[in-house]
Amino acid sequence: MNYEKLMNPTITGMKPSGIRRFFDIANDMEDVISLSIGEPDFSTPFHIRDKGVESLEKGKTWYTSNAGMPRLREAISGYIKRHVGITYAPDTEILVTVGGSEGIDLCMRTLVTAGDEVLIPQPSFVCYEPLAQMAGGVAVPIVTRAEDGFRLTAQALKAAITPKTKLLVLPFPSNPTGAVMRREHLEAIAEVLRGTDIFVLSDEIYADLTYGEASHVSLASLDGMWERTVYVSGFSKSFAMTGWRLGYVCAPAPLMKQMTKVHQYALMCAPTVSQYAAIEAMENGDDDVKEMREDYDSRRRFIVGELNKMGLRCFDPEGAFYVFPSIEKTGFTAEDFCTQLLMEQHVAVVPGTAFGECGEGFVRISYCYSIAHITEAMKRIRAFLESRGLL
Repeated sequence: MNYEKLMNPTITGMKPSGIRRFFDIANDMEDVISLSIGEPDFSTPFHIRDKGVESLEKGKTWYTSNAGMPRLREAISGYIKRHVGITYAPDTEILVTVGGSEGIDLCMRTLVTAGDEVLIPQPSFVCYEPLAQMAGGVAVPIVTRAEDGFRLTAQALKAAITPKTKLLVLPFPSNPTGAVMRREHLEAIAEVLRGTDIFVLSDEIYADLTYGEASHVSLASLDGMWERTVYVSGFSKSFAMTGWRLGYVCAPAPLMKQMTKVHQYALMCAPTVSQYAAIEAMENGDDDVKEMREDYDSRRRFIVGELNKMGLRCFDPEGAFYVFPSIEKTGFTAEDFCTQLLMEQHVAVVPGTAFGECGEGFVRISYCYSIAHITEAMKRIRAFLESRGLL
């Protein structure tokens, strides 16, 4: 069989995730400090786990409705209203998905047709571009810059729009940079979008992990933006529920009706046990999120300070749990820096180029690990730089 000839060229032409490559190498080594994966080191809070266990003990293991349990959709609606100030009808505008990633895929496949352009601010998470391509679209990167706080500017957005533009991905707080879009930045974006037919995929999976006095703001809360916004979030980051594989997508009812059809044929419904646990998270998990956010914030301040002391200039991230320091002073490419650091000091971080070509000169470091773990990693990075006379 000529497998190469028979397979879909869109799929065979895709590069594997640059994040997983370094994670897999590190897994085969001993004494590795890995700061490469965005997975909370917290266990899912006990009261949330307990509700999942209880559902199994009571034999509640049947399919749910395609869109998810009504009570969970009601709880999600209440949570978003409480935290973000926007309203979605539980019965027609909310869909429970298998992780936030499925919500992104559903949005792409429902909205994007052959030749449509999808605008993607970069550096950004690795899934947006391939999912746009799998839907037949053309991914168009918009470079964000450290001097702009890695935010999408209205000027850059306006310059990227063409008659073929169908969708804008708005991935803030950002993985990998930790950048956030405050209200004034979103207002400028909204002004560009008004009067167009461009939809927005607002990936707000890290919304609860926003630091500082100003709280997270969703584009959907601004005048005229709700109607054009697909809101994606989930439980993995805020509630330390990565392995439960549960997320949700919210959108106007006409669009949600079509996204539900794709979900219906591809996955039927999200895992039942995860949905029972998620109800508890939505209804009684606010204090857990607050406690974890405060812990992440202390780690954030520590790691930014340590990197800057080493001369690895680090933009101050205001969201998520990543830092994106510049490694330009070392003279290494991002790929070489990460490879040599891993081989010599057994510290795994991710090259910025995994998140787009504009990530060259940067690396992504995750701080969703214990402070002891991070402290040891900083010592090893310092030793790596000292061995080359860079300190």
